[in-house]
Amino acid sequence: MQLKELADYNASLLQTGLFKDYCPNGIQVEGRGDVARIATAVTASLAVLEAAILWGADALLVHHGYFWRGESAEIVGLKKRRLATLLQHDVSLLTYHLPLDAHPTLGNNAQLGQRLGLTETGRCGPQNMICLGNVTSSIPLKQFAQHVTQTLGKTPLLLGDETRTVQRVAWCSGGAQGYFEEAITQDVDVFLTGEVSEQCFHLAHETGVGFIAAGHHATERWGIQALGAHLADHFGLQHAFFDQDNPV
Repeated sequence: MQLKELADYNASLLQTGLFKDYCPNGIQVEGRGDVARIATAVTASLAVLEAAILWGADALLVHHGYFWRGESAEIVGLKKRRLATLLQHDVSLLTYHLPLDAHPTLGNNAQLGQRLGLTETGRCGPQNMICLGNVTSSIPLKQFAQHVTQTLGKTPLLLGDETRTVQRVAWCSGGAQGYFEEAITQDVDVFLTGEVSEQCFHLAHETGVGFIAAGHHATERWGIQALGAHLADHFGLQHAFFDQDNPV
């Protein structure tokens, strides 16, 4: 298929025009026009670029790309090496940030909830990023955190009363610790995200709502894989996911 066809399809599928984001969504670096092999990854690190190119990717689709709002505009150092690698090998980079978090089935939040066995009942917060749902059966907070560990392969940071019974859960992948207060207003027992800030400790202890920081990377591995698998199936493309382990 053509690169523009791929980008247009993704823009429609993920409704990229509806989001106020911190980076450009869609084609960030234009490579060859014909696309038969797509690679996916969470972040377009140099190691991921090199692995995708070695595999023979025509295009790399990621959640974390380049050109973030507020960053320096100079193409020097690490940014130069990354962009030069893509351009020298004529490989395209397509990035989907908030639109990929939010998609109702392929998104990071939807995929994370599915893997944790949560039944989604609604959404709230800025751009409806916070998912709300229930566990299959009520369990203590400590046991729920152990379930997160087993599912994601990472031991999360748990704040709050470990004996609290968990039935209603709010979650948002990545760096969504700033949504904790909004989640608390939704009468939940625990909020799960990727990262943590100092004030989360006090909010958890003073409100009684548990907080779980399960890792930015660990909570955002699933959406880009689901998107890649969907595109491969829909267009008959070859797809490979490249995962650079990240403890953060």
